[in-house]
Amino acid sequence: MRKIPFLTMIFVTVLLLAACDKPKDSVFNVDNTDPVSVENRVIYQLNIGAFTPEGTFKAAEMQLARLDTLGADILWLMPIYPRGETKMSPYAALDNKAVNPSYGTIDDLKSFVATAHEHGMKVWLDWVPNHVAIENPWTREHPEYFTKNKKGKMINPHGWEDVYELNYQDTGLVNAMNTALKFWIDQADVDGFRCDYVSSPTIPVKYWENIITELKGYKPGKEIEFLSETDISNPENIRIDSCGFDYDYAWDFQGQLAWKFKDNDQADSLRIICDKFLNATKQIKNRRMVYLTNHDQNYNDGGHTLEAFYGANRYALTVLEFTFTGMPLLYQGQEIGDLDTLNYFLDSKVKWEQIDYKMFNTVRSLIALHHVQPSLSSDAPVEYLRTSQPGVFAYRRGPVVVALNLSAESVQAKINGIEAGKYIQCLNSKNIARGPSSSTYKFKQDPELELEAKGYAVYVRQ
Repeated sequence: MRKIPFLTMIFVTVLLLAACDKPKDSVFNVDNTDPVSVENRVIYQLNIGAFTPEGTFKAAEMQLARLDTLGADILWLMPIYPRGETKMSPYAALDNKAVNPSYGTIDDLKSFVATAHEHGMKVWLDWVPNHVAIENPWTREHPEYFTKNKKGKMINPHGWEDVYELNYQDTGLVNAMNTALKFWIDQADVDGFRCDYVSSPTIPVKYWENIITELKGYKPGKEIEFLSETDISNPENIRIDSCGFDYDYAWDFQGQLAWKFKDNDQADSLRIICDKFLNATKQIKNRRMVYLTNHDQNYNDGGHTLEAFYGANRYALTVLEFTFTGMPLLYQGQEIGDLDTLNYFLDSKVKWEQIDYKMFNTVRSLIALHHVQPSLSSDAPVEYLRTSQPGVFAYRRGPVVVALNLSAESVQAKINGIEAGKYIQCLNSKNIARGPSSSTYKFKQDPELELEAKGYAVYVRQ
C-alpha cells in the first residue's frame, strides 16, 4: 500500500493551484493510486544529478513521496557511476561498481532504494554493457577486455571518442561485468536494469540469454526485470527476441509519431502508425515500453521538447501513450510539460517551477486511469471506433473509450461503436488545466461528442 506522503513546498503549491477554480463537475481523485497488475505500471526515468537542485541521492530520496503520489511504479535511474572526463557522459563509466561521488555514497543509494521500496516502487539501474570510459582503469590493467582494430588499438564504437568497446569474447570481461551486475543487487537491492545499446553487434545473443536467466534466479523471492534499449520488433534486432528481456523500447512507434505528428490532423495517418505498432508487437515475446520522450529525444540531436516534436498534438498524444497499449514512460519533467531541454552530460537541472498545468493534470489523471483500469494493461485488445470527422481518432479498450481530435478546429464528431449507457468522463481537455474532474453522461447508441481543437476526451462505461 502506498503511504500518504509529505510533499515538498513547491509541489504543495502545484497541487493547490491545480485544484482551484474547479468547474461544476465532481472532483476526480487521481493521487496515490496503485496499479491493479504489473501490466498497469508506469515507469519514471530520472537523472540523480538533474532531478533536484542538490543533485544527490539524499535530495532525490526526499522527493520519493511526491513520485509515489504521482503514481510512479518503477524508477529508472540514469547511470550513477563515476564518469570519464573527456565528455562527462554518464554512459562513459570509470567504475561499474562505484557511484558518482557528486551524487553521494553507496550507502546513500541503499537508503534511496530502501525508501522507494517503502513507497511500493521498484528501482532499475541504467546498465552500459557495450563500452566504458577511455580513462577506465581496465584500459591499463586488462587490455584484453577490449576489442581491437587490425592495428591492435582499442575501438571507439560509433566514433564515440570518450569510450572504448568491450570484448565479450573474453571470459574475464564477461565475469567482471556479471560480477558488477550482482554487486548492485547484493549491495543496493535494486530490482532490475535498463540495458543500454542492447543491439550492439559485438555483444553475443548467448551472453544476454545466460545473464538474464542467471540473474532472474539469483535471489529466491527477488524478481529482477530487464528493459532493452532497442526495438526488438525491428527486423535488424529480432535476434534479441530469444534473450528474455521483459520490455523493449517501442522505438519505431515513437519515431513515427515524433516526425509525423507535429502538425498532422489526419486520424487515418495516426491509425496507420498504430496498426504498424500493434502488428509489430504481436511478433515478439516481450512487452513494450511506450514513450514520447526520454533523455535522448529531449537533448540529443539539438534537443526536442514535447512541443518541438509534437506541437499542439502533444496533449492528445500523451493520452495515446497512456491508453493505447504498453507500459508508459515519463521522463523527468514530462509531467509538468517538458518545457526545457536538459543537458544530461552536465546534469542540467529540471526547472520544476515552470509548470504547464494542462499537461500536469492530464498526466496525473492518465496515471490514475492506467493504474485502475484492467483493460489498459499492455496485452488488452484495442478496438478502433469509426468517426464522422477525418481529424478524430477514437478507440475502445474494454470499458475505456478515447477520442482524440487532431484537427485545428473544434468539432462535433459522431462516434460509431459507443454503446448506449452510463459513462464517466475522466478526462476532458477543455477543463483539465483547472484540475482533474469527472462528469457523468448517459449516452445513446453512437453518440455525437464535442471536442475542442487539438483536444481529447476519455470515458469509462459504468
